[in-house]
Amino acid sequence: MTRSFTVYLVDDDSGVLKSLSRLLRAKGYDVKSYSSPQVFLEDHNEEAPGCAILDVCMPDLDGLEIQEVLTTTTGSHRPVVFITGNGDIPNSVRAMKAGAIDFLTKPVKEKDLFEALSRAEAVDAESRRRRSELDEMRTKVRTLTPREREVLTHVVAGRLNKQIAGELGTVEKTIKVHRSRMMEKLGIRTVADLVRMAEKLQLSK
Repeated sequence: MTRSFTVYLVDDDSGVLKSLSRLLRAKGYDVKSYSSPQVFLEDHNEEAPGCAILDVCMPDLDGLEIQEVLTTTTGSHRPVVFITGNGDIPNSVRAMKAGAIDFLTKPVKEKDLFEALSRAEAVDAESRRRRSELDEMRTKVRTLTPREREVLTHVVAGRLNKQIAGELGTVEKTIKVHRSRMMEKLGIRTVADLVRMAEKLQLSK
């Protein structure tokens, strides 16, 4: 059974690449292996569900630096599992603080590896679900007129229709119409839900 989950394997040791690739493919994972961190970063597809298994100690770019490039430069949410030949505790702590799924020492135990990958799959799926939800919300917000968007921010700030009308220089009846249309377009029924959505999208005033 082939999984729709790609494992990006980056290690400058060809023996490790070969053995781990064989093991992962036997479990149905789609594997892309790289001996060069630069080639991995050029080839990396953020849209594909998956995770990265990175060797900590590599020339040019080490695993921790690759993780930093992914998160700070490309904005990638890719789950990362680190492997290392020497159980370096400071690096392990740094990796976990930066959001790594796990930090495994070579030779990697099969049980530990697949447990880490199981967690990575769950993290990746949840991350994609949240981003999809946010994208859907942003699409709905873009359907609002400029005035409806103004009304939204005032409602989220806790202002009553009468107060909003005063601030926008119109009558309360007009605000009610804008507010009703705004809520309908967003598919939201309560102010509490509107506030939660605005917080997620950072739309609050």
